[in-house]
Order: sequence, then structure tokens, then C-alpha cells
Amino acid sequence: MSDPRDYKLDLRGAAGEAPTNSGAGVTAAKAAVPGSSRPYLSILFACCGVYQRVYRSADGRSYHGRCPRCTVPVRFAVGEGGTGARSFVVR
Repeated sequence: MSDPRDYKLDLRGAAGEAPTNSGAGVTAAKAAVPGSSRPYLSILFACCGVYQRVYRSADGRSYHGRCPRCTVPVRFAVGEGGTGARSFVVR
């Protein structure tokens, strides 16, 4: 079965490390959820154990969000050559 999604998120940092809370170095190709008018990422904020949807910005270049309890910010940039994952844990 093929995956109909047309996005990839690159979770490597500048030196190949995993992203931190800032989401630095995280990139994605065109992200879209089939049947959805507004693409989003599913984020579990480990700091407070809370799930939050983080929607793509209007310009389509990134995803911005905050933990709903402690307001820790996250940012995922959209770019070439990433991953097919749509769910992430932010520590």
C-alpha cells in the first residue's frame, strides 16, 4: 500500500542530531493531509503530557505552536527532503 501524503519532515539538526524544543533544523517538503483543508502536525508535549495540533502557517513555510499548559514554543520549518511522520514528541 502506498502512502498518499506528499510531504517529508527532516528531523536532523545541522550536525545530524535530533531537534530540540525550538524545532531548529526541522524541515518538510509540501505538507498536506488528504481530505483536510489545513495541514497540521500532531505534537505531544512531554513537558506537560499534553497533545496539541500544530497547524501550518498561512505562507506555507513552517508550523508554529506552543504547549497549551506551559507555553513552550515549537517551530518546524517546511523544506525539501524530510520524513513522512506526522506525529512528534517535543521534550
